[in-house]
Amino acid sequence: MSIKELVKKRVSIILPVYNEFATFQAVIERVLAAPLPAGCSKEIVVVDDGSTDGTRTILDSYRKEGIVIGHASALNFGKGMAVRIGFALASGEVVLIQDGDLEYDPNDYSAILAPIIRGEADVVYGSRFLGKPKAMALKNLVANRILTACANLLFGAGITDEATAYKAFRASVIQRMRLSSKRFELCPELTAKVCRLGYRIHEVPISYNARGIAEGKKIRARDGFEALWTLIRYRFTPLNRISAVSRAGRYWDNGLGDTGR
Repeated sequence: MSIKELVKKRVSIILPVYNEFATFQAVIERVLAAPLPAGCSKEIVVVDDGSTDGTRTILDSYRKEGIVIGHASALNFGKGMAVRIGFALASGEVVLIQDGDLEYDPNDYSAILAPIIRGEADVVYGSRFLGKPKAMALKNLVANRILTACANLLFGAGITDEATAYKAFRASVIQRMRLSSKRFELCPELTAKVCRLGYRIHEVPISYNARGIAEGKKIRARDGFEALWTLIRYRFTPLNRISAVSRAGRYWDNGLGDTGR
């Protein structure tokens, strides 16, 4: 890919938040400071999923200053819904999901985005297990291994970290998928549908510093079972119910407006 083709590539960073008052400002500052590959610009799309702890007040401040594109939901619907709203609001050619806490390091953006910007990949996952995950609880490690093994068995994904939050896509990939998840099962839904639509997932190592429930971690054991069922379910879902493109070449409405701009 030539330098000319790299110019003005917009990256939309989707940041879902729910009661992240303690870490939200620090995350935004890190996202703002994080370098991107040459020729890329940054669009930060924050979706507040019904926070009640003051997170929304911080978001309103950033939004008024023009630092972020913001959306505030009246109710807590779930991370999956928040990310889907972020996808609908994003205008970049590339989208990247960022958690609203300090487990993941935005300084990894360049490594994650580089294969897409160079034209070598359409989908890139940041793998915690190609890097050095810190302080991950044994039960979470086991759950991650099971989900990854399931993705590899069902879809031939060939990946090491299915449940990573750092997932980046060409916007056109997201536009091809009919997404329906409201909670944490969006992660395996994305993996399943990416694979069913014929895309290869490229992985790069990232850093990771796990936090516990006392520090605000929201995922629970039932979410692991739901993720496993989501992978199995979408392995056998008819392809015409996975693709967002109709036979006429038009995009279906995923309930959030037409994202096939």
